[in-house]
Amino acid sequence: MAQPTQQSDHPNQFARQTRGASSQHAVISLSEVVPDIMLTVDQVPTPGGYAVAGAPHVTIAAGYRVMKAARQMGAPAKHGGILGNGPLAGMIHATFEQSEIEHVGQDRLDEDSGFRIMLSDPAGTKTLIAAYGAEAHGSEDAFDGIEPDDGDVVHISGNTLTNQTASGLLTFLTKPENAHGTRSFRIVLNPTSALAQVSDQLLEALVLARPTWSCNRQQADVLANRLGIAPIDSKKITVGGDVTTAMGDLAMRLGDVLKAPIVIRSGAKGAWVRDVDADGRKLGVAHVKGYPTESVHTRSAGSCHTGVICARLAAGERLVDAVRLANAAASIAIQRSVRGVPVCPSYAEALMKVNEAA
Repeated sequence: MAQPTQQSDHPNQFARQTRGASSQHAVISLSEVVPDIMLTVDQVPTPGGYAVAGAPHVTIAAGYRVMKAARQMGAPAKHGGILGNGPLAGMIHATFEQSEIEHVGQDRLDEDSGFRIMLSDPAGTKTLIAAYGAEAHGSEDAFDGIEPDDGDVVHISGNTLTNQTASGLLTFLTKPENAHGTRSFRIVLNPTSALAQVSDQLLEALVLARPTWSCNRQQADVLANRLGIAPIDSKKITVGGDVTTAMGDLAMRLGDVLKAPIVIRSGAKGAWVRDVDADGRKLGVAHVKGYPTESVHTRSAGSCHTGVICARLAAGERLVDAVRLANAAASIAIQRSVRGVPVCPSYAEALMKVNEAA
């Protein structure tokens, strides 16, 4: 029988357990980083049609926001993904320099980095068009130069699982020195909602690596379906349903199969955490409360949430405490959205919100 969902330790203990903002261990992201060109249109045109957009807003996106959040929490951040050669890659390099993020991955000289166009209509529907570039055209040696130090945290993005660079990720995960039980660094994985496109071989390597899985509810459902686990019952998350029990049950069942820590976040409802202890024994599920936040964003705050988790694990915190801080940071990030893009706060600001709620 599944263990019941537990409330996490009282937040008053948080200030005593935290290890401060600074960390000598780095967060290394193997993710794609591309510019997003965001356009607001009256309606998305039909094929052959025409639409007039408002002023474009260009922002560096994808894995950059995870690394930026890690920097905001005081962790050194490094990008181990692939950048190209051209004006788009130049924008990324300039943003890295401003944010004190070190690029340690490969640079392709034969093509530029890609980009994405996001169309938003008055109903809030988002239509995404991706143009792949250097970041998606890596080979088996894409991450050969990435050698994490003891205590580092390696972040893997779902986008990297579904294109050519996935072959390099498979090579990285299957190196004997990077195997679970052998490596001295942690892996945090953001799976994609397009897990159906991930090869069986790569999915098996991901499961065997025993990363910390950081998902939203949709990604958790897709992951459950891919693993042959019954997804969450939608009736249990509607008005009148027992959300806490339903989400806790899903986290429990996923943790049993993955044999690894898992975080399932659900915005203001908080997050459900299934961790393992130092001996690898599975623990119960803790519900870490969220914060009621007015929705003023068009992009998810999931990258901020995951970046905070990565940074705080690098600082040696328990996963449940890292998630508590991540919940606070994500709620502030949404309130501070710029053109719909959440902006991660500083460590001190996020910690203050946690302690005010204690």
